[in-house]
Amino acid sequence: MSRRLSRRGLNGEEDSPVNLSPLIDMTFLLLIFFVVSSTFVDDVEIPIERPGAASGAEASAQALRVAVTREQRVAVEGEVVPRWMVEVRVRHLLEDHPSGRVLLVVDRQVNAEVLVDVVDQCRMAGARHVGVAVQEAS
Repeated sequence: MSRRLSRRGLNGEEDSPVNLSPLIDMTFLLLIFFVVSSTFVDDVEIPIERPGAASGAEASAQALRVAVTREQRVAVEGEVVPRWMVEVRVRHLLEDHPSGRVLLVVDRQVNAEVLVDVVDQCRMAGARHVGVAVQEAS
């Protein structure tokens, strides 16, 4: 017994069957298009010279990345934002990061006051774990 999808007209007569093949084909084509055209960001595209530390551990790939440049500019996930707006942006992006982790990629020349301010804003935004990216000390 095979079943066919069909529509009934206003007068109760059966119309031609509904063909779902083009819909399925278009869905797969769109899926392939979005997968091929999407870009994956490895790290922030901002030039940063990280400080060195002997006790550093590998960072989680699921962490939200916040970068602070030597000019004291802040970028959240690659998008430069004013320092006063870091908390709002991080709070919004943490909704998509259930781990609640934030990784600060900070230039070695950044003022400690700026670093503490950014860490504080990340904590107020709801980050449970805030880490600082470092390079291995030689």
